[in-house]
Amino acid sequence: MQKTLFIAVILTLLSPPIPAATNAPSGQPVLLNRTAAIGPAELAVIVNREDPLSIRIGAYYQKQRAIPEQNMIYITFKPGRGVMPEEEFKTLKAAVDTQTPESIQAYALTWVAPYRVGCMSITTAFAAGFNREYCAQGCKLTRTSPYFNSSSKRPYNDYGIRPTMSIAATDFRSARALIDRGVASDTTFPAGTAYLLQTSDKNRTVRINAERQFQERISPQVKLRLLKKDYLTGKKDILFYFTGLARVPQIATNRYLPGAIADHLTSAGGVLTGSGQMSALRWLEAGATGSYGAVVEPCNFPAKFPVPEIAIARYLSGESLIESYWKSVAMPGQGIFIGEPLAKPFGGFHTTSNGNQLTIYSPTLPSGNYQLYGATNPQGPFTLSATASTLIPSPHQLQFNVNKTYPFYLIKRK
Repeated sequence: MQKTLFIAVILTLLSPPIPAATNAPSGQPVLLNRTAAIGPAELAVIVNREDPLSIRIGAYYQKQRAIPEQNMIYITFKPGRGVMPEEEFKTLKAAVDTQTPESIQAYALTWVAPYRVGCMSITTAFAAGFNREYCAQGCKLTRTSPYFNSSSKRPYNDYGIRPTMSIAATDFRSARALIDRGVASDTTFPAGTAYLLQTSDKNRTVRINAERQFQERISPQVKLRLLKKDYLTGKKDILFYFTGLARVPQIATNRYLPGAIADHLTSAGGVLTGSGQMSALRWLEAGATGSYGAVVEPCNFPAKFPVPEIAIARYLSGESLIESYWKSVAMPGQGIFIGEPLAKPFGGFHTTSNGNQLTIYSPTLPSGNYQLYGATNPQGPFTLSATASTLIPSPHQLQFNVNKTYPFYLIKRK
């Protein structure tokens, strides 16, 4: 690496505080509104027919995430190679394109290798098509992603790209555990810690300005810890772990909350097998749900690596793992995204009931006046039950006082 990585805090991107949440007890009412994030209906799963592990991962993921059958895409190629030739990929990509419904906004791959296509990462190649503008030899900038730090919820419709993440594992047990962690994370609003480490490796270390202001703008239940040390050991509350070492020791001694992101911001982390540096796969094997790494040696421009503050802010705002992570990398051409793409720890709505008072929270809930409709079953009919406005200073929270309680609700903005 030839330049020092410097990642500055971007305060305007940070999400509003999120109130502490507990798991809803049995019998709590169900809110049927769908949040604006990529979900199973917009995700296509790509499976290699010649790879038995890819087939098993695809089938299990389809079942656990209720992926529609028309979203399952099957292709055929020789598995196990680290690098796929450009021309072979173009043929496969054409086959994928013909099978992809127009509604699809993102892809999930179901293999570890190949992790690279020519000079590009395989996730960016599937997302945007093979394009040498995303590649570089030596210290050159590459093409930027129009999806970077955008507010888009439909990247294919808006930019013509489908963000891609690999459900990467070398055996089915690891893949199943990864998928299960992602599913288990949904709408849990976990209390955890975001660890950003300034390490002794000056070329890779994470740096951040205005630590106090950053902490004031993230969820009070997600604490920021900016530490001057090389690695963590024995931590039980990791939701984000960004560090910078070619190899990070003791990662298996920590507990990673379901949905956790862990990244060592190093130049060969995306060489998933056979690298002299630590593979990003080690994070998933240790219990993280998402990671990232470069598949070729890049010049250490910050834009080629995730911006932790953006990934954190987007995740806390209710976006899925694939959306948050992809939006944090300005130049993703040389980097591979791995993990469970639909994990949404802060997605959906957190609903609690206390007598006739129903409280609803969502980080994606805009300010305004709302009507609450109740029903005895999810198909309706629905009856207007109450009205409410978002609360100050918690603009993403509604409190309804209802005369009659129902097991199912919908809210509509007036």
